[in-house]
Amino acid sequence: MKVLTHLMFDGDAKEAMNLYVSLIPGSKIISADFYSEGESAGKVQQARFELAGREFICIDTPIKHDFDFTPSMSIFVDFESEVELRSCYEQLLVGGAELMPLDDYGFSPLFGWLTDRFGVSWQLNLPG
Repeated sequence: MKVLTHLMFDGDAKEAMNLYVSLIPGSKIISADFYSEGESAGKVQQARFELAGREFICIDTPIKHDFDFTPSMSIFVDFESEVELRSCYEQLLVGGAELMPLDDYGFSPLFGWLTDRFGVSWQLNLPG
């Protein structure tokens, strides 16, 4: 048995997956299958990738839904260095929105919460 986080995108799964893998050390794309026909041709049918050893699945949905990502479910990342955290935060923030700007909130010396340009919520933390 395996429990995975599933991320459903509306056409930009490949771009999101490539960005995430490039930002988090120890990450990689495991597999990617693409639609070969129709309106979804070239879009991600299903892909698997790892972020620092944690496996995710992503797809580009061929069906329009009345929902999207929500900040109440986030990808939470503990960083080993402030430099890595700040760099990742700034790159994920491009085209996204800050929910809690990088700061010391008492429970962590440096923490930030944002939604990236794809709508995925991230909590980035430097443990104390």
